[in-house]
Order: sequence, then structure tokens, then C-alpha cells
Amino acid sequence: MPSETPTTIKLEDYQPPAYRIETANLNVLLDPTATLVIAELKVVRQPDTKPGAPLILDGDNLKLLSIAVDGAPLQSNAYDVTPSALELTPPTGDTFTLTITTELNPDANTQLMGLYRSSGTYCTQCEADGFRRITYFPDRPDVLSVYTVRLEAPRDACPVLLSNGNLIKTGLVPDTDRHFAIWHDPHPKPAYLFALVAGDLAKITDNFTTASGNPVELNIFVEHGKEALCDWAMDSLKRSMRWDEEAFGREYDLDVFNIVAVSDFNMGAMENKGLNIFNDKYVLADPETATDQDYANIEAVIAHEYFHNWTGNRITCRDWFQLCLKEGLTVFRDQEFSADMRSRPVKRIADVKLLKMHQFPEDAGPLAHPVRPRSYQEINNFYTATIYEKGAEVVRMLQTLLGEDGFRSGLDLYFDRHDGEATTIEAFLKCFEDATGSDLDQFALWYEQAGTPLVSVNTAHNPKDNSFKLTLSQEIPPLPGQQSAKAAVIPLRFGLLGPDGQDLEITTGDSTKVTGDVILLKRPAQTITFQNVPDAPKVSLLRGFSAPVRLTQDQSADDLAFLAKHDSDPYNRWQAVQTLATQTLLARTEAVRRKVAFASAADLVAVLQTVLEDDRLDPALKAQALTLPSETDTAQDIGNNVDPDAIHTARTRLIAEIADELQPLLLPLARDYAKDSAFSPDAASAGKRALSNRALHYHAHSSNPGAVALVNDRFENANNMTDRIMALTLLVHHGFEGAMDALQAFRSRHATSALAMDKWFAARATAPRDETLQVVQDLIADPLYEPSNPNRVRAVLHSFATGNPTQFSRADGKGFNLIAESVLQIDKRNPQVASRLLTSFRSWRALEGRRSSLAESALLRVSSSEELSRDCRDIVDRTLQ
Repeated sequence: MPSETPTTIKLEDYQPPAYRIETANLNVLLDPTATLVIAELKVVRQPDTKPGAPLILDGDNLKLLSIAVDGAPLQSNAYDVTPSALELTPPTGDTFTLTITTELNPDANTQLMGLYRSSGTYCTQCEADGFRRITYFPDRPDVLSVYTVRLEAPRDACPVLLSNGNLIKTGLVPDTDRHFAIWHDPHPKPAYLFALVAGDLAKITDNFTTASGNPVELNIFVEHGKEALCDWAMDSLKRSMRWDEEAFGREYDLDVFNIVAVSDFNMGAMENKGLNIFNDKYVLADPETATDQDYANIEAVIAHEYFHNWTGNRITCRDWFQLCLKEGLTVFRDQEFSADMRSRPVKRIADVKLLKMHQFPEDAGPLAHPVRPRSYQEINNFYTATIYEKGAEVVRMLQTLLGEDGFRSGLDLYFDRHDGEATTIEAFLKCFEDATGSDLDQFALWYEQAGTPLVSVNTAHNPKDNSFKLTLSQEIPPLPGQQSAKAAVIPLRFGLLGPDGQDLEITTGDSTKVTGDVILLKRPAQTITFQNVPDAPKVSLLRGFSAPVRLTQDQSADDLAFLAKHDSDPYNRWQAVQTLATQTLLARTEAVRRKVAFASAADLVAVLQTVLEDDRLDPALKAQALTLPSETDTAQDIGNNVDPDAIHTARTRLIAEIADELQPLLLPLARDYAKDSAFSPDAASAGKRALSNRALHYHAHSSNPGAVALVNDRFENANNMTDRIMALTLLVHHGFEGAMDALQAFRSRHATSALAMDKWFAARATAPRDETLQVVQDLIADPLYEPSNPNRVRAVLHSFATGNPTQFSRADGKGFNLIAESVLQIDKRNPQVASRLLTSFRSWRALEGRRSSLAESALLRVSSSEELSRDCRDIVDRTLQ
């Protein structure tokens, strides 16, 4: 069928619902191909709605069996059904009961939206608009209803029956092999938070007592045989519940909290009220199959979904334009939780790296949009790094502006004022204004403007009067077709370092003495004059990455080396190393393109040596400092006419040079890993492994003839997945002797573990070698490749497209063509997975001419498809504009 023409939804067109659904009583009779859903809805006409105004309910791919109003069946001429809606003229009274019966085919639902089956288990995904694939309903977040759900299924096939809220009743259906369970959620919620799960699942149980003394039963449901893999997730859940009480005063509000892990899931997890459904990669973990990063991700995602209980569920979004209201705020909360559980500086660095890798290029390309978009065509395409990561940074800036006490006061007021409501960004900010007496009108621009501000820095020291001037300017480069942005409020944490490396006590023009705090850049340009500064100081600006901006200032290698050694801010110490490494990589990439000799990397080597020899730094922070900017990061810094091969060559040779120069320091670290000690997922142990593996990575690039043997030894003797997959990746990416044997050994060992095998697939798909294109094609034909499983698709195709720049952006265009063809195939069964894969083309215009043309041709091929989904049509049209 021809592709659907997308409809543009605009924030300015928002209208409150004409009717609300006060209660939704659902009777769901589960069957693999013919599930019946009987929805009894108490409909209430809103006061401003005229009696008899049409009632329009959303629907998608539903088979309508019957409809009745107040018990009286309606004839087919009394309502109108289209592929996307059910419309009828209701009674003229203020309330009435609408009963709708629909039939679904969960087995045929390959989109994994609405009700579907995963490995025999029924489950749902309703955010953003999947509930309309279950029954006809006003599927919008500002319609809040109290749900009572009766589930019925065969006892043997589905002994577990779950839905939102508290379990009210269970029983047997007389004269059948079926049983039922009734769940009631007392908290009104939008349809996107509805969930049900039914199947034959194992259960891991624990308990938690809230600060008020209320007992809560905690359950994690998984496939049988995987119970032992849930301990870390349960521990993370309990810690996050206690932390939210202590950090934000938020207690849990039901008798039970259930988590279900499924293998087929489009997203990472879903915060459905009282029944969180997770992609199993964010639940299951043991040392044999999970890396340290997996453990950290599980901890963070478990916390994130739990924190949504208040920031997303108890208070939800009025409309999908307010998506950042729940996601940005909750990401900020989970970042703070992880920082408290682990190393705060290392966590901050990791979060900023993620932002720069994913959100900065999004903000600079055709898929750019404000933190609160003004329009969209497909809401599923707006679950982006801008909404999540940049949204979190905006909340963090709010905390910086108001201080921790002011921020907490505003947030407490938000919880008190809007509990049980669907609300807006304006209402959120008003709480902070009212709590602190602040004016946040200019700050609100962060929600309205796309693009990453560029902050330029100029300094001038006057030894005659011992003054120091710091001139700052801001600019948001306009995107195509957009006007120049207005000046935003940019909080810049800072310090001035004296010759001894200590923060100076400084005096500003108003005679206030400070040792560095926050400069509020509110105008296009500002100059701050500091008094009593006898020597030209080193400027440490944007400490803690206090704002999501790009910073440009003229810093010499000596300046950066000084900051890397002395700065009291851990983030800026790391950033000084990164800036020096970036300068080196940019110069060397240009040298590759011009075919001239490399300049010396002695300055960078010296700084890295300082990092390695500094006993004050914990191993995790050293590992971060030793990690050079990625090829993707370097491409972003180049900005246009990007040649991925030149970047790869420059970076690979720089790593090799550093490895040889610092071998006396790196080699002992590469050899020193805890292969004989018991594995622990704690932050300190993970940091030691991270440093050892980073040293091994350098050693693999070195000229040391023993490198291959050391990498093979790490693979063969590793007692955890972190060390094993690092060694396997090095063997495969370098084409070392033993690589094929290691691949076979890994596969033999982990063939029955889907999550472990995802790592095997990804290691092969990201090898920066010419043969990888054929390898990826072979992987797609591999018996273990499951095209219906989003995790496996991401492990192969998404890893190739986003983690292998030289091969995705091959000069012959074959990498682009492979992904374009894959998008068209995947789109037929799962548009969400396909559209996310399609976003890998977002930076195509920045490539050098030939590659850019080849990427455009691949995109035009996708665009020309007459059967393209709305999801992919939206992405490809915006990418080509």
C-alpha cells in the first residue's frame, strides 16, 4: 500500500479533550491470534463541550466487534469507523458508559506496539500511542483514568497475569482450563501507562519498607532459568527506592512493584505504573555475560523507570510536546542517583561524553529540534537525545541557577501543586519562580530554541593595575530556514588558577571576593573585570560542564597541560586532556589529507604521562582521561568535508605513538588485571578493570611484539565479560592471529545467551576493516541473527552504521546502500526500529563531496519507496531537507 502522508501536529493547535474517561474497566481474554478486549468506559463530557458534540476515539489496526452506549447496542449506521478513529454522537447527558469490544492478533504484531507476544509471553508497549492498538480510546496523555483490569488466559500457558496497580482478586473460570486476575490502579493515569503481561514466567521476590512504614512487595519476572541473573537489578531497585526518599522525599505508593524482562522490546524500558516492562538487557546480569557498563546501565535504567513513578506517572505530560518534562527531569534524577552510587566526577564525564556524541550532532543537523518541539509528524521519532540528555542538562542548569536548596523547594512545590495532573513546562518553571522569587522567562528559551550555543572566550591581563578581563560572547548558529536565536541564560562555573595551580581569591568590579563560582552569561557579550590579579591566571571555565554549550578559547598546549595537572575541578582536568588530544587529532587528520608529516605529539604524551603518574586520581578517572576523542567526535569538530578514512588513520597512528612512548607505564597496567580474584560489580573494581583494559587497548596498537600474546591471554583467562569482550574486540579489530579461534570459542561458550551474543555480533560489525561489509552481510544470514529482535538488529546494523564510520561511509557507497536496504526491509515489520536506524544518516551533509553524494543517493532510494511507514517517511524527509 502507498506510504501514509504524515500529518503535522503543532503545539499551538492544542485543545483540551472534549470528553474525559473517568474509569476504564477492561476485560482482556487472551488468545495468541484472537484476543478479545471488552472496554467499559465511563465517559464524562467536559464543561466547555456542547451536548451532543462528537466523541472521537483513536484506533489503529483494530477489529471492532461491537459497541454499546449505556448498555444499548449501536447499529453500524450510528458510528463511523476509519483506519485511525471511531466517531459517534453520544447522548446529551454529562456522563454515559461506552462498551467496546475489539479483537486483536498479538502474534501478528511485529511492530511491538500495543499488545504483542514475545517468546510466548503477552506484553504491551503503549507509549507513545500504542494503546489505540488495543481498544478505541482518546489516546492522549491529558486523559487520565482509573483502570480496573481483568485478565483471563489458560492456566498452563499463562500462570502469571499482571497489570497496573494492586492485585484485587484471582480465580478459576468455571468449566474451563482458564483462570483470571483482577488488578486495580487507584491512581488516574493516561493510556500510555497502561500495561499487561501474561505468560509462564519465573518470579524473584523481595520486599521494601517505605520511610512511612508501608510494606511493598518487589517482584522481577523473567524467563525460567534466568532467576539468578536478577540479583543486581533487585539490589538497584531497592537502592533507588531508598535514595528517592532521601534525596527528593518521594515514597512509593502501591502495595506491589513489578518488573518484567522481555527479549523483544523496542525501547530500553517502560515506566508503566506499578508494572515496569524492561528490555531484558537492562535487567539480566552476571559476570559471565554482563560487562561493567551493563551493570552500570542496569543500575541507571532500573532507577530511571522507578523515578518515573513521580516524574512521569503521578505527574504526567499534558501533551507530547511536553515529553522533556518527564524524560529530561527523570534523566537528571537518575544521573544524580548514579553519581551518588559511583564516582561523581566519572559519572559526569560519562554523561557529557554521551551528550556530545549523540545530542550535539543532532542539534547541528537536519533532525535538530528544541527540547520542547513546536511540531512533529511522528512522535515516536522524538524520543531523542535532545529530549532526554539535553533536557536533563536544562534541569541541571536550573539547579545551578537556583542553588540546591532553591531547586529542592521548587521541585517540592511542583510535586505538591501538580500531583495527579497532566501539566506543562510553563507550570513546571512557575513552581520554581514561586518558590524562589526568580524570573525564569529568559531561562525558558532553553526549551524553545534548537541548536548548541557557541561560547567564545577572550582574556586580557593588565599588569599595570593588576586587573584581568574575561570577555564572553554567545551565539547559536542558525539552522537552515530558521532565524537567529535569542541570547540564553548560560551558567558558567569557573575558577582562575594562579602560578602555583591554586584557585585564586579574586575581586570583581563590585569589590566582592570570590574563589570562583558561576558567571551568568545573559547577553550576546559580557565582560567581567577581576581586580588584584598580579599574574595572568589560567582560566578554568565551564567547570562540571555547567551548561550544554561548545566552548572556544585560545589555549596553548602549555595552558592545557597546566589545567590537566592542577585544575581542582575533575571534569575540567579531563576536558583539558581532551582538548589537547582534539587539537592533535585535527592537525594530524589534516596532515593525512595533505600527505605531509605529522607534527610532534610530545605535549599530549607528556600530559597523559602526568595523568598516569598522579596517584590522587582514581583508576576510572585515569581510564577516561586516557580515552582519546572518538572518530565521530573528531568528525564533529571538523564540521564539514569530513574524510572518515583520514580521521581513522590519524587516530590509529596517534594511539600507536602514545602506546610506544608510554609503554613503561602502560604495560604493567595492561598485565595487571584481576583474573584470579572474585568479580565484583562495584565502582572501584570496575574502575581498575577500565584502566587495565584501556592500557591493553594501547598495548594492542604498540610495536611491542608481545602485544598479540597478551591480548590472547586476556581473552583466554578472563573471568568476566568486561575483560573477555575487550580482548575479543581487539583481536577482531586488529585482525590478530587467534581472532577466528577466539570468535568460535566465544560463540561456543555463549551461543545460548542472547545478550552475550549481541556483543559478539557488535564486535564483528564495528571492525574498521574493508572485509567488514561482507562480514555484516554474512551476519545477517547467520542462523543466530533474529531479524524480529530489536536488540539483535541493533547489535549488527546499528553498530555498523554508528560505530564503524570508515565502513558505513565507505568511498564506494556500499555501506550506505547496505543500511538503506536494511531500513526498507525492517520497516515492513517494525517501523520504530527502522526509523532509528535511518537516523544514522543525520550527518551526511558534513561528509566530503563524493561520500556526501553517495549518502544522498541512498537516502533518495529510501524516500522513493511507496510503502514507507510514517516513522521512516518523517525521518527521511527531514534528513534530506
